[in-house]
Amino acid sequence: MVRIATLDDIPTIQLIAHHTWPSTYGGIISEQQIEYMLDLMYSTESLLQQMLKGHQFYLFEANTEKNDASKVLGFASVSNESAGVFKLNKLYIVPSAQKTGAGKALLSAVKDYAIQNGGKQLVLQVNKQNPAIEFYKRQGLSILSENVFELEKGFVMDDYIMGIDL
Repeated sequence: MVRIATLDDIPTIQLIAHHTWPSTYGGIISEQQIEYMLDLMYSTESLLQQMLKGHQFYLFEANTEKNDASKVLGFASVSNESAGVFKLNKLYIVPSAQKTGAGKALLSAVKDYAIQNGGKQLVLQVNKQNPAIEFYKRQGLSILSENVFELEKGFVMDDYIMGIDL
């Protein structure tokens, strides 16, 4: 089940990010860059600012009787970037729940949100070595361009920009 995340869900989002990033990026970027980027994008202050700026976060929850954070298997966030262009900023599923439909469900919620808010295109950045590229291609997204983004401390993001018309 997909639901809209609230400010109260920030600790859960942080928990999933810290659980998924090492397995997702461990063979791609350094441990130091992973730590830097987790702090940059997932600190409480950063997530609070993202939510207050209008980033819509969604959580995917397992169908369990328990009402706790352990049933949250993934999250996504989307923002309105410009006239008709929405950006999928984040989509992470805990490794044990990948290939279960959780990612598809979150991506569908993001697309629906974009369409309901006048979106004509959904774009995202993905590391060129991230296996999720194949998932995105299966969902109809295609590579639009490639970009190298320079960060502080000499870190870089070597990404594809992918997109789909809505």
